Amino acid sequence: MKKIAIVLLVALLVAALPLAALAEADKPFAGTEIKVYNWYDYIDPDVLGIFEEETGIKVNYVNFSQNEDMYTRLSTGAEVYDVVFPSEYMIERLIKEDLLAELNLDNIPNMANVLPNLLNPVYDPNNAHSIPYMWGTLGIVYNTEMVDEPITSWTALLDAKYADKKIYMMDSVRDTVGLALKTLGYSMNSHDPDELAAAGEWLMAQRDSGVVAGYILDQAKDMMAGNEAAMAVMYSGDALYAMEKNDKLAYVIPEEGSNIWVDGMCIPKVCQNKEAAECFINFMCRPDIAQKNMEYIYYSSPIKQVVEGLSEEELASTAMNPTDEMVARCEYYVDISDVAYLYDDIWMDVLM
Repeated sequence: MKKIAIVLLVALLVAALPLAALAEADKPFAGTEIKVYNWYDYIDPDVLGIFEEETGIKVNYVNFSQNEDMYTRLSTGAEVYDVVFPSEYMIERLIKEDLLAELNLDNIPNMANVLPNLLNPVYDPNNAHSIPYMWGTLGIVYNTEMVDEPITSWTALLDAKYADKKIYMMDSVRDTVGLALKTLGYSMNSHDPDELAAAGEWLMAQRDSGVVAGYILDQAKDMMAGNEAAMAVMYSGDALYAMEKNDKLAYVIPEEGSNIWVDGMCIPKVCQNKEAAECFINFMCRPDIAQKNMEYIYYSSPIKQVVEGLSEEELASTAMNPTDEMVARCEYYVDISDVAYLYDDIWMDVLM
């Protein structure tokens, strides 16, 4: 009987070998660890768990608040990351400085799910270095019960009658200097010293008028949701988050125009686990995963299947789905590193 039992056990083990081999083949990078550097609160935490379970790849997930902070850590070699999430103008700069690896698109077949209008961008021809993750706009969220009329212009941010009701600006060089430039009729990508000086004067006049309650980022969405201010400059996804929690809020892309942005997924040249990193990017482009991320962070997804499933309410939302006319008066940021010192000087003066 013992001999029979042993024979049966061996047979079972042999039969199980192909299944084990198949499971191992499905997880070719199991045991690998990748370091992912992304914006704060910019992914559904459950997504990371699903990825780790499906692939066996461990994710070391860390955050940044501004493109410039991320750039500093990449360019100085302070840390080695496998996947980073810069915005379009920063992708352009990182490519110029040869800090990004070229993607092997054969390892990212889910790129086929990306909306055609977001592929082959000017800042990264043929998506050689980046795949879109989310996109959106910059605008003003305002409390309809704390303002006298619908907000339509950036100039509302300089209106003294809102000083007691609080206006929050963004703690972001490109966005805050950019909106001042746009208010004055200039490009948000201006290289002109006189135009930049005028933008700086506008921002300092606003600061000195007492209407600015502070320069913040992630806190704005909760403050607006809690009726703590009349207005705040915010990204469209944060606006949607706040509006879902407070039906008194509205979002506007000002009539002068604004920024339309795309955040991409890239692999730094110093990446130690490139194929595992490409596996992560491919996973993030999967429709069910993109849907989970959109529902969690409220930003607009570049994945076709997600867009096709938007509700009528979402399609009617300026924050989620701006009209062609709204998009037409917006512009993408481009790399302005050759005059970045002028932007930084303005910002330092404003914050003094």
